[in-house]
Amino acid sequence: MDAALSAPTVERVVDEVARHLAAEPAAVLDLGCGPGGGTLALARRFPSASVTAVDRSPVMLERVRTAARAAGLGGRVRTVPADLSGAWPALDRADLVWAASVLHELADPQPFLGGARAVLRPGGLLAVVELDGLPGFLPADPGAGRSGLEDRCHAALAAAGWSAHPDWRPVLERAGLEVLAVRTVDTVAPPVGAGTTRYARAWFARMRPALEGRLAAADLAVLDALLDPEDPAALRHRRDLAFRSGRTVWIARRP
Repeated sequence: MDAALSAPTVERVVDEVARHLAAEPAAVLDLGCGPGGGTLALARRFPSASVTAVDRSPVMLERVRTAARAAGLGGRVRTVPADLSGAWPALDRADLVWAASVLHELADPQPFLGGARAVLRPGGLLAVVELDGLPGFLPADPGAGRSGLEDRCHAALAAAGWSAHPDWRPVLERAGLEVLAVRTVDTVAPPVGAGTTRYARAWFARMRPALEGRLAAADLAVLDALLDPEDPAALRHRRDLAFRSGRTVWIARRP
């Protein structure tokens, strides 16, 4: 669901990466592709490139293939099953490697980055993308309790390690890559719709248990009301929800 709502942001991140390419890429590699939001954005942005999507999940790779066919991109998108935390499969050399929400999942990212560097052609780019904080939906004043509820939720979850990642610049440099730029791109929040409401409900239901004991009782009571379908102020009844998120991208070149 986040992939669909964040599609405009991902496209803007791809545009940012494209500005640092010396030439249009012929081969693009999406490592840890998930459901393929990045894969499709890359295929659309670079219409002459072949795009290879790699993931350890057969379910995710099938979703990528289905989405690529539906978008008329099936002829340029192929999938490769692989667990990139172990031995890498044989992969063709690439002009651009995309790794979104991957590095923070690895206990040691250096072997992964070594593999990414090895598959890059000299002068090729690696784009490392991470979520910039946690998604938001409510206005600053949610209409119940104290204002700034979501900010307090995010601060408590950040203290618990949610969405945590370091600045990848020194890690990339240790892997023998030259960091060209670090950029943050925010989502342009769409008007409230069924997708926004569903994602807000799913997200609040996910974070509510993690906030037990981390927020004041009054804040927890407001969260419970937002999740209660019978409450008039519940998320499902609101028309003031707007999806807010962002991505940070580190753009690095293989010398």
